[in-house]
Amino acid sequence: MAGTENTDRGIVRIASHHAVGETMDRIESLLKQRGIMVFARIDFSGDAARAGLTMRPEQLLIFGNPKAGTPLMQAEPAAGLDLPLKALVWQDADARTWIAYNDPQYVVRRHALAAALSANLAAAMPILEQAAQP
Repeated sequence: MAGTENTDRGIVRIASHHAVGETMDRIESLLKQRGIMVFARIDFSGDAARAGLTMRPEQLLIFGNPKAGTPLMQAEPAAGLDLPLKALVWQDADARTWIAYNDPQYVVRRHALAAALSANLAAAMPILEQAAQP
């Protein structure tokens, strides 16, 4: 897959083969098919336009599974700053679409959680990768 990157800031970026709206639709549909709750979809560029501003397409999807996330917050309440999970999709200056999300291992390290808890978050990551594919 073109463009997968994990930086030292804990952000994973994936190039998507679809426009922003279609990528978000694909992510949302795949999550719902697997029983993962979608809490909110925020259209940053749409909100900017309503405020009289312009920006390239950018949307955020907030999603998760309470059975997976609750154990992290029970172990460390501040983990709720990173939960539920989020996927950010945007178009760059070259009209390429990107998906970004927090690396589950980074979230676990950030909150000093047991390493095994990263599995609770990792299950959704292949869904994001699938949504980016042609």
